[in-house]
Amino acid sequence: MKLFKKNIFGQYIFVKKLIIRLFGSIVYFRFNWRYKNEIEGLEVLKDLPHQNVLFVSNHQTYFADVSYFFICFHSALWGRYNNIKFPGFLKPRRHNIYYIAAEETMKSGFLPKLLALSGAVTVQRAWRSNGENVRRKVDRSANANIDKALEDGWVVTFPQGTTSPFAKGRVGTAILMKQHRPVVVPIVIDGFRRSFDKKGLKTKKTKSTLKLKMKPPLEIDYSKTVEEILEQVMDAIEQSPKFNFSQEVKKEPVD
Repeated sequence: MKLFKKNIFGQYIFVKKLIIRLFGSIVYFRFNWRYKNEIEGLEVLKDLPHQNVLFVSNHQTYFADVSYFFICFHSALWGRYNNIKFPGFLKPRRHNIYYIAAEETMKSGFLPKLLALSGAVTVQRAWRSNGENVRRKVDRSANANIDKALEDGWVVTFPQGTTSPFAKGRVGTAILMKQHRPVVVPIVIDGFRRSFDKKGLKTKKTKSTLKLKMKPPLEIDYSKTVEEILEQVMDAIEQSPKFNFSQEVKKEPVD
């Protein structure tokens, strides 16, 4: 039966849509009425293929960023670009949108576990655990799940793997790109760090502006090294050292 159709991970699609509608309804009012929104570039979505698309973005909170992406995506898929007033999440036109998240984050409580059903592809970070730096083997099973997600649809990833601004990007993102050669779409966000706590669940400041800018797909020369490809990605999401320098210059007093 269509109602009990499952996705590639064996999850019931109607459950995923239900979670998106439930949490979408909560954050819809939060984003629309408590904050200002500046969204641009989502017209890019209409020309993208249905599979093998990788969205790369900077990261400012654990959950608010991804929630905002879903609200924007589902509105744009109904032709309402750059505006989240239309609640497209109530009748999602696509169920194969995924996001990569740290396993420890998505297992940190009942709410994150529930949110994981909206499309999380969890990975065990090889460099960090419970707020501390660690060194452990790469989770190969997680890589296989990311491969599945890309083969099925769209995947959102955060190359830095942390909410710290201008953190060094992880080369795993570039390796993934070399393997699959997806359409790579950069996203730059701002305003979430000052508006929410680190988890993105508690409000720090209302009436501030949440910004999302989607750029055209990158033209990538896959004959280059993974380090060079990663550098291109970090430039595109405005998290490379030169952008950090420009931010510091802006803060300097003028003589």
